[in-house]
Amino acid sequence: MNTEDRNRFIAQKLDEGFSLSDVQKALADEHDVQMTYLDLRLAAADLEVDWTRHDKVVPEPEEDEADAAPEPQAQEAAATGMTTITVSKLVRPGASMSGDVEFASGAKAEWFVDSMGRLGLNPAPGSGKPTEDDIQEFQIELQRKLTGGA
Repeated sequence: MNTEDRNRFIAQKLDEGFSLSDVQKALADEHDVQMTYLDLRLAAADLEVDWTRHDKVVPEPEEDEADAAPEPQAQEAAATGMTTITVSKLVRPGASMSGDVEFASGAKAEWFVDSMGRLGLNPAPGSGKPTEDDIQEFQIELQRKLTGGA
């Protein structure tokens, strides 16, 4: 398998919603191509892939799970109007890290830190604009989450 075929295979699997780990396993199983996760991630960053399929891949809940109470942290956040932050396991191309945020005011956005260390926000379509207090709380919560704080 040459580099062009390998990259086409990687892009196809990622567009189908495969995770990088699954693509790595498929390359090894189907084509006997061994790649480190980092090499695969670097190769994938250069490909034209629909990364939106990987942002919020949430499995459909089974009937038992659908009737279960929401997680305590989610319940607490909703009840107190807290800012909640998630860090994506799959980082968008051009970013060092990324994720989603739901502000205390109810506004939602995608956040990212670029390779220069700059923090950016992309408001979710149809979502309100975060307030200045939202932004301050977001920065504090993001720092706490990324440094392993409570």
